[in-house]
Amino acid sequence: MSQTNRNNSEELTRLVDEYYQLLFRYAFRLSGDRADAEDLTQQTYLIAQKKLTQLRDARSARSWLCTILRNLFLKKVTRKTEPVSLGASIEIASDPIEMPELTSEELQSALDDLPEDFRIPLLMFYFEEQSYKEISNDLAIPLGTVMSRLARARAFLQERFSSLREETTPIHT
Repeated sequence: MSQTNRNNSEELTRLVDEYYQLLFRYAFRLSGDRADAEDLTQQTYLIAQKKLTQLRDARSARSWLCTILRNLFLKKVTRKTEPVSLGASIEIASDPIEMPELTSEELQSALDDLPEDFRIPLLMFYFEEQSYKEISNDLAIPLGTVMSRLARARAFLQERFSSLREETTPIHT
């Protein structure tokens, strides 16, 4: 094995070790299906292996891998004729959305009820940790539209989580 191939192999192994769990969770949230998530994650690493030389800065590996995965998912969605589920558990701890204790199914259901135009930017913001401007560029939509869609998605989730809290709060008589 040549030195370049060995270095690429070591770099890919490092990327798998560091990002596999994140990519699998992201794929599961996008697809809503464990088998599809496994396939998307594996396909992401196959593409990453072929295009590893495009990754010039190791600090952008997370974003680069998430972008590959998202693009694979979007290609898959555009080939399907039936609706596709996007969701599972989403960690929104850094945002002012107050989340009650949720099951994975409740969170999946909330995300499934979000229109795709709102889900994709929301997942890009929280999982890919992209800025509004990066989302705007990647989706080719105006910055104001990104901000509006994220605000609507957050409002929807906040309302949904509030109603879940009300349902699970015991009533004292």
